[in-house]
Amino acid sequence: MLQRAGSAGTRKSFGAFSRPVTGQEAGQKSALSLPASRLAAAGFSSVANSAQHVSVAIGQMESDAGKILTDAEGMSLYTFDKDSAGKSVCNGECAVKWPPLMATKNTKSMGDFTVIKRADGGYQWAQDGKPLYTWFKDTEAGDTTGDGVKGVWHLARP
Repeated sequence: MLQRAGSAGTRKSFGAFSRPVTGQEAGQKSALSLPASRLAAAGFSSVANSAQHVSVAIGQMESDAGKILTDAEGMSLYTFDKDSAGKSVCNGECAVKWPPLMATKNTKSMGDFTVIKRADGGYQWAQDGKPLYTWFKDTEAGDTTGDGVKGVWHLARP
């Protein structure tokens, strides 16, 4: 188990995926732009990487709300009751407040984690068919402020 600095709980690796780096991300210094070796050292596993790919890890963390799923930066992941299996209805302004956990067209599903195609043409990770999102008001790893918003947003759980 890894204690992440500044987080509210402990986290361990659950799975990891890769996607191409966008021009904007190329200069960023975040967990998403770290090489696979650095992610592994932080407690994440990853799939094959090259200089043109970054790892997007899905982890799990023990939080005040119990065990939850997180992205590579330890940000809580959420599901939306209005989504149907394999289909996101959170688009436009909704997707600004609830950023989808994005994937690529060539990303392969792994276990309970699948990739769905969004209405905007992009691809998004889903757990058991439920699209996964972060919440724009969560500012630090382990924040869970999106849980229960409008009674339709819930923490994703392992």
